[in-house]
Amino acid sequence: MLAKIYRPARNAMQSGTAKSQDWVLEFVSDSARTVDPLMGWIGNGDTNTQVRLTFATREEAIDYARRQGIAFQVAEPRTAKRVIKSYAENFAAVRKRPWTH
Repeated sequence: MLAKIYRPARNAMQSGTAKSQDWVLEFVSDSARTVDPLMGWIGNGDTNTQVRLTFATREEAIDYARRQGIAFQVAEPRTAKRVIKSYAENFAAVRKRPWTH
């Protein structure tokens, strides 16, 4: 049973960073998913894939996995490159492309 420890990316539909500061421990499924022939639902016999634990820090998640004897893999988060501009820069005379309606 392998667990993946990562920090989730922010929601692409919003500019906020809520729920992306915590670290998550999720179990990776060992078995393949199956399709129910009657309803078409996708299922898995492994119930560990339904477990999702959140931690405040990366070290807490790693300590928990070590205490429980869970093999884990840590995925480091990528930092977002932010370009901070003011609204006035949209109308600056030194723009590379002229501003139009």
